[in-house]
Amino acid sequence: MFQPIEPKPIITIVVALRMMLHDKAKLIGTTLGVVFAVVLAAQQLGVLFGLLQKNTMFVDNAGADLWIVPPGTTQTAPGQRMSTALLDQARATPGVAVAAPLLMIGTSVTKPGGGSEATTLVGFDLDAGLGGPWNIVAGDVAALRAPDALFFEDAQREKFGGLNLGSVREVGGHKIRVVGFTWGLQPFGPPFAFADIDTVRDLGAVPSDQLSFVLIRLAPGADRAAVAAELAARCPTATVIATPTFHATIVSTLLRQQLGITFGTSTAFGLIIGFIIVALSMFSAVLDNLREYGTLKAIGLTSWDLTRMLIVQSIVYALLGSLIGLGLVALMSAGIRGPNLVVIVPRPLVLATPLIMSALCMLASVLALRRVRRLEPGMVFR
Repeated sequence: MFQPIEPKPIITIVVALRMMLHDKAKLIGTTLGVVFAVVLAAQQLGVLFGLLQKNTMFVDNAGADLWIVPPGTTQTAPGQRMSTALLDQARATPGVAVAAPLLMIGTSVTKPGGGSEATTLVGFDLDAGLGGPWNIVAGDVAALRAPDALFFEDAQREKFGGLNLGSVREVGGHKIRVVGFTWGLQPFGPPFAFADIDTVRDLGAVPSDQLSFVLIRLAPGADRAAVAAELAARCPTATVIATPTFHATIVSTLLRQQLGITFGTSTAFGLIIGFIIVALSMFSAVLDNLREYGTLKAIGLTSWDLTRMLIVQSIVYALLGSLIGLGLVALMSAGIRGPNLVVIVPRPLVLATPLIMSALCMLASVLALRRVRRLEPGMVFR
């Protein structure tokens, strides 16, 4: 009497892989569906992370542990100003090693051939160094001690009329001299230009008793939460915020605005299209191989064995598509990398992509799974 075989998991895996390789057209089509989803979703998220980094880079590189900012501040940009009395209060607070003023103003640079370009002037205390330029590609910060000296963004040199070291331009009705360049300091708005805080006061006609932010570096061993609480008590007209919290506030504000909606929609669109392609391909593959699946059931494979085969195929499609897709994203990121935009694909996203795509592909195989589970072994004899 015929005895049905008892298949081992390894056998079903081997059969699943052979069935995939047998139909090369569907293998390629399904894998391309996963690749499309990975490329579109990962690339959109990479651009989003890059844009977020552009708007948090000042906070991340200012060198401060705590910030004193005007109430309601959600980004580092020109806006409402505060009294320098807050700076005096901060310097007198226990646990504060350095308290430095920062002044930001929006202005424009007049070009030699006519017209002007907007820029954000950042005035900082050269002795404290908090909030000063970074990613310096030419010049020395010490040169900013000279009267009317400014650092500009290297990527904007042509935009500002062919800037070079020693170039003279007019800013706010004053002649200034270019003494250095930074690279990549381009937020959403106009690029940053750095100068001594007194120079920025003169260029923007800002009273000497006003500033935009107070940057604080803690003394060694000082408790950040305790110092922040003390500063909040001493400065009731302002907001005291830790650098990590300020970073998170900027990110959450941008995500709640159009930025999050736009890139969230694009990412979801890529995943949905990939899901549809994989689902249709797997269901089509099952329909094309119904007699083969029926034969497998007739010789003893259970519905769970066939389900395992489809799950294995889903995971293989996900891993193969993720590998190719992430490789393409890496090439695209390197190709479009520039001072105005850096596509950032963080390690957690790289690690999460195969897992997410595996779940997506397994979900996409639901239609195929339902068809296989309803399959009658006797169909092979009809």
